[in-house]
Amino acid sequence: MSDTATPSNEAWIDLSNYTPGGYRPGRGKLTQIVWYFVSVAVFESGWFPVRGLKCSILRAFGAKIGHNVTIKPNVRIKYPWRLVVGDHTWIGQESWIDNLGEVRLGSHVCLSQRAYLCCGGHDHRRRGFDLIVGDITLEDGSWVGAGATVLGGVTIGANAIAAAGSLVTKDVPPATIVRGVPAKVLADRKPPQERLEARG
Repeated sequence: MSDTATPSNEAWIDLSNYTPGGYRPGRGKLTQIVWYFVSVAVFESGWFPVRGLKCSILRAFGAKIGHNVTIKPNVRIKYPWRLVVGDHTWIGQESWIDNLGEVRLGSHVCLSQRAYLCCGGHDHRRRGFDLIVGDITLEDGSWVGAGATVLGGVTIGANAIAAAGSLVTKDVPPATIVRGVPAKVLADRKPPQERLEARG
């Protein structure tokens, strides 16, 4: 028989004793609890359309938010104190910023509807299902399409596009378009025509 492990019906992981190890959310329990209720009442409910006040609330919880940022209804943000957003950036309806790690959105970034930024995962090779956390960066001018997922540790380069429904598991070079599950480079992204004409 082979020395390698053979499949069985017994679970290979043990969630009964799971702990997040050395992970720390970055704020105390009271702040986390208050944010939870504010998030449910204001951001996730869809009943609070005033974008300027949303940005002010995020700043009050430690987020760094630029000018003229648009936050649509039903947005979920795990920890605002781990969020940095540049100027003129859009966060689309039902987007989920699951930022156990740091999430940085540059300026003129578009995060479309139901996009998911997932900083956390688990080590399937460990019986304790250890937590793995990675930061996510969307550089200036990038666009994550509707329903796309970006995993922890990924940087999407300036002016790059992750097409709708894609699963982005590794860095995306600047000014490229990626698509698919997992996402692969489809094409280079060209500057808008009026920008080319202005140069000429």
